[in-house]
Amino acid sequence: MEATVSPKNKGTKQLFDNPILEKLSRTHISVPLIVFFVYSGGLLYWSITHTTLDPWQTIGLFATGLITFTWVEYNVHRHVFHMPTYSKVREKLQYTLHGIHHEFPKDKDRLAMPPLLSITISTVLLLLLRVIMGDLVFAFLPGFLVGYAAYLAVHYMVHAYQPPKNVFKKLWVNHSVHHYKDGEVIFGVSSPLWDYIYGTMRDKKAA
Repeated sequence: MEATVSPKNKGTKQLFDNPILEKLSRTHISVPLIVFFVYSGGLLYWSITHTTLDPWQTIGLFATGLITFTWVEYNVHRHVFHMPTYSKVREKLQYTLHGIHHEFPKDKDRLAMPPLLSITISTVLLLLLRVIMGDLVFAFLPGFLVGYAAYLAVHYMVHAYQPPKNVFKKLWVNHSVHHYKDGEVIFGVSSPLWDYIYGTMRDKKAA
């Protein structure tokens, strides 16, 4: 069973005693967005200038990467960030990874992955997928990273602003239900697709 916390709409909390780690756990939303878009642009440029992929292959791989990210987002959020906390170690890990966000959902400095971690994970993914996919990775990974950047933007919008009067309102309502009504449903932030597929989309009227 996952540990539950009561959301606080103001304030923040120190997560690490080490001031360097504490500083590294925070970032302004613009920093990782810039990192991911620049990283993706560089990979696409390399794909165009150093591989034999044609435009349609590039577009198809980019779109595949984008959709793949939504699936990864859903599963990481559901099975890692909301892991069962049946031991003190898992409880501490879950709180560090995600529980603190549920306790302070409007802490703007903790709504995105810090840039050092962003660059590290992107590079590890590049090296691993390069072995598996070869040159295809230079078109696939940009789509995946742009998907992550889109997730960050939507996530920040949901927590930092009032509900918009446009298509994004549905995403705002979905994530608000997850935070304030039932943390065991609606795990997709950038897309509800996988919640419908896996049956975790709660009826918002009932919520």
